[in-house]
Amino acid sequence: MKINILVDNNTFIDEYYFGEPALSMLIEYQDEKILFDMGYSDIFLQNAKIKGINLSEMTKIVFSHGHNDHTRGMSFLSKSSGLFGKSVYAHPLFLNSKRYEKLDIGSPKSTEWVSNKFDLNLQKEPIKLTNKIWYLGEIGQYTDFEEREAIGEYFVNNQWEDDYVMDDTAMAYETDEGLFIITGCSHSGICNICEHAKKVTGTNKILGIIGGFHLFDLDERLEKTVDYFQNNNIAQLYPSHCVSFKAKAYINQFITVEEVGVGLEVNI
Repeated sequence: MKINILVDNNTFIDEYYFGEPALSMLIEYQDEKILFDMGYSDIFLQNAKIKGINLSEMTKIVFSHGHNDHTRGMSFLSKSSGLFGKSVYAHPLFLNSKRYEKLDIGSPKSTEWVSNKFDLNLQKEPIKLTNKIWYLGEIGQYTDFEEREAIGEYFVNNQWEDDYVMDDTAMAYETDEGLFIITGCSHSGICNICEHAKKVTGTNKILGIIGGFHLFDLDERLEKTVDYFQNNNIAQLYPSHCVSFKAKAYINQFITVEEVGVGLEVNI
């Protein structure tokens, strides 16, 4: 499997791509090409063009959750992008309106629009996208240090309610050496996601993780997360997007942290 970073907060020196505080990846495995999230603007389209990636060759699209730094790229799609008509997989709540302190932070497009443009598959349950790659569905609660926190509100049942981002999901790739986890923001908790992936796949070994961990502070949660990584012998860590520098620096004291930026290719 190969992962190509199309959008991230970070860019590399002498690598001339566009960056923004958002996320988009291309996952390639055998004949499958899966687009994971679309970032905040049109730069996932621009970076794909610079890299010579033909997005019309995508076989599937997966959205990690409905926040606009992962979905707003939809606003810049046209027929020429070649993405319309593709199968989209996401949680049933990912298109609900979301706000944070009255700022709109949800998907720019309605369920009706997405349904008209794509083959929309809204799923709480995990499903196999290929013989080795899983869409993990709604993430359960497994740890005692990663309780969900409300991030603004979402519109449900004709009213605004606290949003615990239940639409947050991830992907898992089954290798001979264990699972490789692909995350968007990990609002569910990165360790909860790993435990859920173990449960879904029946595999207890975690080889590595790439994506947002949603870790910012030097606190007990970060310490227990590192303990979890060490106890599970997770050797490959690619924290990106929503992980602070000081959180990465702390993790790097115990497990080597790989740098992630736009244009990075990771071969698993």
